[in-house]
Amino acid sequence: MSKTPTTRPPRDPDYERRVRKSFEGQPAMSRLFGAKMVSVAPGTTEIHIPLQPDFMQQMGNVHGGIIGALADSAAGYAALTLLEVGQEVVTVEYKINFVAPAFGDLLIGRGHVVRAGRTLHVCVAEIFARRAGEETLVAYMTTTMMVVADPKHGK
Repeated sequence: MSKTPTTRPPRDPDYERRVRKSFEGQPAMSRLFGAKMVSVAPGTTEIHIPLQPDFMQQMGNVHGGIIGALADSAAGYAALTLLEVGQEVVTVEYKINFVAPAFGDLLIGRGHVVRAGRTLHVCVAEIFARRAGEETLVAYMTTTMMVVADPKHGK
């Protein structure tokens, strides 16, 4: 993934804690899939999902829905790193290209903000499958995230 600089620095000096707390509060990723947020930096995130048999489709590779969910979360949390307290993001649209079947023991999602606007953030996510220590690119997502008020802020 190209490391094009984001157009904004983080607006919240405590962004990493806020992003990690939000991630842990998302049951689908943190509990159902067992995902871990392994790195958070301004405009980027990396999330890992340890693979298990329940995540496979009938041909033995990871189901595309799980890959898509990981890509959406990696990109969305990358966008969240740049927002101020009281703001959240929602996915407006995305396109995902599956470029190889995902086999292995770990899915790695790397999200990156390409352009951070006032209302819309354009992001990308790359998904890799780790097998025998080697990473293979399995999917590439482009997405637009919309900045919205955080409904939980102030509660």
